[in-house]
Parts: sequence; C-alpha cells; structure tokens
Amino acid sequence: MHHRFIRGVAAAALLLVAGAASAQDFSAQRLSDEIRTISADDFQGRYPGTDGEKKTLDWLQAQYEAMGLEPGGRNGEWLQVIDLKRLTPQGAPTVVWTGPDGARHDLTPGTDVTLRAMNVRAKGSVADAAVVFAGYGVYAPERGWDDYGDLDVRGKVVLVVAGEPDGDLFNGPYSTTYQSGAYKADEAKRRGALAVLTVVDADRAWQRETAGASRIRTLTPGAADLELTGAVNGATAQALGLDMGALKPRLGTGDFRAFELPGVRLSAAAEEKVEILRTHNLLARITGTERPNEVIVYSAHWDHVGVNEHAAGDDKIFNGAWDNASGTVGVVEMARQLKAAPAPKRTIVFAHMAAEEMGLLGAYAYVADPIYPLETTVADINIDMLPLSGPTRDVPIFGKGQNSLEDDLHALAQKEGRYVSDDGQPEQNFYYRSDHFPFARAGVPALMPWHGVDWVEGGREAGLAAWKAKFGADYHRPSDEWSADWDLSSAVENLTLLYRLGLDLANGDQWPSWKPTSEFGQVRERSAAARR
Repeated sequence: MHHRFIRGVAAAALLLVAGAASAQDFSAQRLSDEIRTISADDFQGRYPGTDGEKKTLDWLQAQYEAMGLEPGGRNGEWLQVIDLKRLTPQGAPTVVWTGPDGARHDLTPGTDVTLRAMNVRAKGSVADAAVVFAGYGVYAPERGWDDYGDLDVRGKVVLVVAGEPDGDLFNGPYSTTYQSGAYKADEAKRRGALAVLTVVDADRAWQRETAGASRIRTLTPGAADLELTGAVNGATAQALGLDMGALKPRLGTGDFRAFELPGVRLSAAAEEKVEILRTHNLLARITGTERPNEVIVYSAHWDHVGVNEHAAGDDKIFNGAWDNASGTVGVVEMARQLKAAPAPKRTIVFAHMAAEEMGLLGAYAYVADPIYPLETTVADINIDMLPLSGPTRDVPIFGKGQNSLEDDLHALAQKEGRYVSDDGQPEQNFYYRSDHFPFARAGVPALMPWHGVDWVEGGREAGLAAWKAKFGADYHRPSDEWSADWDLSSAVENLTLLYRLGLDLANGDQWPSWKPTSEFGQVRERSAAARR
C-alpha cells in the first residue's frame, strides 16, 4: 500500500474547517474509532439477516438515540422491514408460437429461449399475445430518440436487443441507463407490455445467457412487474420473421420505429420457487421547522458480504471496513454535526440501506415503498467508501453531467481551491453500482462523491497509482479491515463539503434539477406539480 494512505488520523484532525452556515467539527479520530467498531470480527461482515445485521442496527440506533434524533421510519420506528425474495426456476417454462399459417412451434428452454417469472407473484404467463420488435427499446426524448414511435404495445410481448445506440449519440464512453435490461423492462411495462425478451444472436452471448438462466436470483424491489422476461437466440428470432442482419444497421440511426411481427402470436408460462430473506433499512430524522414535508436524504449501505468459509487463507471474515463501514460512519457523523447546527427548515433523513452488496436491494426497496414521498424528496446524497488519503484537489463524482447538485458541490469546492470531476473510469459503470442510483432511477436528483486522486502533495500520478493499489488489494477481500494508519484527511474534507451542501439545501427553497441531456429528467417531470 502506498505510504500516502497511511499518514495517520492525527494529521487529518488538523484539517477541520469552519462551515459557512455554522461551525462543524468532523473528527478523523471519531471516524476511525467508529469504523473500527462496526468492522470488527464480531460483526461478522454485516451480512443481512444475521447476528451481524442486528449488532450493526443496534449500534446505529444507539448512536442516533444518544444524539437526540427522531426515528425516521413509519409510526415512530427506526427500521423499515424488507423481505427480499430469492427466486429459483421451478420446472421448465413452456413457450409456443404460431405464425401466419397457424402452425404451432414449440421452443426448447435453454436452446431456443430462456424465460423467468421475475415478479412479485413468482409466476407469469402470456396467452396468444402479439409480438413486437422495438429495436433497443429506448425512449430518450432528451436525445430525440424514440424506438417505439406510435406503436401500441399493450398486452403484447416486446422483443429488444441489448445495449444502447452508439455512445457518441448518448453519453460518450460512459453508459447511460438505457443500456440496462431493467430500463428496457420499465419502459415496456410503462407502455403496457406483458413481457420483454432480448434477442441474442451471438453464440458467446447466448452461452452466457443460458448459463445464467437457471441461477438463483434476488428480485429487485420495485422492478417492472412484467409477466415474463428472458431471451431468444438468433435462430429463433429469424424463425419469428426478424432478419437481424438487415435490421441492425437501422437500429443505430434514430430512424427505426417498432413494428409488430405479422401474424406471429406467442404463448408462454414460467414459475419460480420463493425463499424470503428478511432484512432492514434504518432511518433517523431531523424534522424541518418550516417545510417538514420536503426531505434531504443522506444514505449509505450498512451491509457487507459476511463470512465465506470457502475463502482462501485463514481469514474467512469479510469485515468491510472501507466498504462500507466508512460510509456508514460518515452518515452517522454527518447527523452528529447537523444535529448540532440550528434546526433546518426542511427535514433531513439519515438512511442506512440494507443489501447493497446484493444489488442495491435496500435502496430499491425504499424507493418502491418510500417513507417520504419521492416527488418532495429534494435530493439524495450517498456516501459509499470514504476516501483514504491526504488532501486532494479533486472531488470526483459518479455521473458527472447528470444534475445540478454537482454544480452546487463545485461552487462549494472552489471556495477551498478544489474542483468536481468525473470518476475517470467509464469501464466500471460506477454510476449504477451504489445506492444513489435507485433514487436517480426514480427521478430524485442524487449525488455520489468518490475518491480524489489529484493529491495536493504528489499530484494525479501518485494519487491514481495509490488508489488503484488500495482498491486492487482490498476491495471485497478479507483484507478490507480497519487500520490505525488510515489517513482520513480527504474524508474530513469531503464530509465538510457534503455537510455544507446538505445544509444549503435544507435551509433553501431550491429544487435541484436534472440537466437537459439526463435520462432521468423525464421521470422527475412526471411529478412536477407536487413541487410547485
């Protein structure tokens, strides 16, 4: 590990900065001590549904009670109960299609088609449904893109291809949410479709699809509640009447429009076995004095990946000190400082999300069943893995160019001689990998700061090399353990900026907005009347 990661918390304690709106005192030593507590071996890697979860949530509740915060859940409770559904295919699905001549064609699961009933009922079916091909399945009005056009897909099965149009037309090297299967399912469901199947015409991609078809999966709360999802291979698509060779060049032009496959009807059914894993989000609150129904959320996931008896070596506990005991403690300390400030005009909620490591499931569950209405949620500020380095000039964020929160943060950073940048790693798809994203997907402006690498002492070359070494050595490994040598200087710097940002939002009347090229602006606009 590069020495600049181990300069010590004592140096960080000297970097405390007075806030513009009120004094705050983020203590590097307190951060370190609390991270050490909840990442200790007896917390057993904080896996949902275990004693490690109970110890973590008990510790969090005790912290908030000692500060004098209110419970942030329903009916004066601290916890939001979340029942996660693990789904396993039960029996073989059935898929039959008929063509214009009325002839019946049975499709073989795993060879011609994959099919899952990934919905709250764990079963689904379509009977004699029309079939539509919708290209990428993307509706992006901010980019002048509409694969659906005027076609009515209510009660139909929609076929799409994976991915999104050329990056230059969308977001350069950074992917947009339009490339995800979840988005395509959402959009098809919003238009009334019953099922979505992805056309996979490459052998290697089809092998990956079929390899994953029979795996246990956890249902993402709030996902599009379609009857069925799955895929068909290239040969099946051709049999249905799709000439993918001729179609593909058209799909990236912006001129393609969805069409119904003439005379093709499809009937299919699938069922899943269900297992329930109960876990919890924990929420605390400072109620606003003037506009309590307008809410700023600070979030972080409390969970990690637990104990793996099959892990190599003697250490089987994945302590998750950096990921994400550090972010959990960051939110706790944010609450401590904001509680010491004058009472805010808007409500501030401190949300500790479950099951992020399983696929952001606690945050998705909150967004599917929000304690505070999403249309009057001002912003989500998410903290996942505090930076472990000396002072930095940069404040990278996931999803730069998405919303006005980055401009507010940049203005605050400039006062300290710093600047906001992108995360610099488009290949990682970081924007979709932490708990801010379910909020963004639901239209709530969300911000996720990351690790600065432009060090005040050593510059970008030294900082990036050190970050890569640290991430490569410890991310999701048993070695992610607390160390007294951690340098939390940059963590204190970033928390101070996020404190000022949240306090400005809590005492102002502005509503952060999505930028004109953001895919989430259209989602937020649907609830605009609630903010007028």
